[in-house]
Amino acid sequence: MHLILTGATGLVGSSILQNMLTHPSITKLTILTRNPVPLAETHANHSKANIIIHSDFNHYPESVLERLRGAEGCVWALGISSSGLDWEKYTEITQSYTLSAARAFSPLNAPKPFKFLYISGEGATTPPGMLTPMFGVVKGKTESDLLALAAKEKNCENLKVYNVRPGGVDASAHEEIRDFVPQRKGMLKLVEMGLLPVVRTLGRNMWTPTREMSKVVTELMLGDGGKLEGEGVVEGSGGRTLSNIGLRRLGGW
Repeated sequence: MHLILTGATGLVGSSILQNMLTHPSITKLTILTRNPVPLAETHANHSKANIIIHSDFNHYPESVLERLRGAEGCVWALGISSSGLDWEKYTEITQSYTLSAARAFSPLNAPKPFKFLYISGEGATTPPGMLTPMFGVVKGKTESDLLALAAKEKNCENLKVYNVRPGGVDASAHEEIRDFVPQRKGMLKLVEMGLLPVVRTLGRNMWTPTREMSKVVTELMLGDGGKLEGEGVVEGSGGRTLSNIGLRRLGGW
């Protein structure tokens, strides 16, 4: 199977990259990135990785789309913290980039289904309340817009969406990616060191270990894009949304 991945140098994306390169059913993984991806370049299965250096995630020229042709799905793990960003910039990166990709990629495998898995996050809210923070509003709107694409736009009729909401992402037991992921510094590092052990022990519904999460994401992409059942899954007309509880149930952690 040929899949597409973005955000491959981030924490979540790195874990998914490592798992997908290891999985025997994935024969080609095309990585869209602004920068080199050392994990892909040094992995034992690096020959599976097809790295495309791409700078404009709102536009995809035919030369790029041709290299993506035949892909059966995309994991959109590209994202950024809302801290220090204004609404306009955060919305462009979080919402505009995501929807532009879904529109551009849907025809790549037509008329067969194209699976688009969006890495959102716990706290995304639809509809938002007056006190919902910026990231919750924008991520929630992105989820809703993705689910509506198949019904609203003809070129997206074959789109099958998964909105996935990890909680407190923890890579401490994922040794294979440790040297490749961004390291928090200063106060953020201290907060992480103090908070994650508490979440693991007392708030397991919000704990997301990267190894197990990446396995769930990979298995979803290897599936047919069909309905999911059970706690932590909300089905919609254009796809479904998985909370961290749903991820935990599927991943067995």
